[in-house]
Amino acid sequence: MAKIAIIETGGKQYVVTNDTVLNVELLKGAEKAGDKITFDKVLLTDDGSKLDMGAPYIKGAKVSAELVENGRAPKVVVMRYRQKSRYTKKKGHRQAFAKVRITALP
Repeated sequence: MAKIAIIETGGKQYVVTNDTVLNVELLKGAEKAGDKITFDKVLLTDDGSKLDMGAPYIKGAKVSAELVENGRAPKVVVMRYRQKSRYTKKKGHRQAFAKVRITALP
């Protein structure tokens, strides 16, 4: 069985294995591709024979990753409309994200 871990970043939890590529909330301190990132909020690790759970986090456990790219999601259009009063307001939003590749699990 493959080694897995559950990490928390940006208020969300992700199940990761080695070489997993995922989009997470934008990370401070990682600007260019190839930068090393360490996630220290590890909730669970499992290597097939030993399961380790934290309360809420495992002390000393770290998951290493590298930044693939920083990007922005497609535009979401938010429209407000009141009928019969000629009120229309249109706004757009593009969420920033960081694409990371997991390199090492605890």
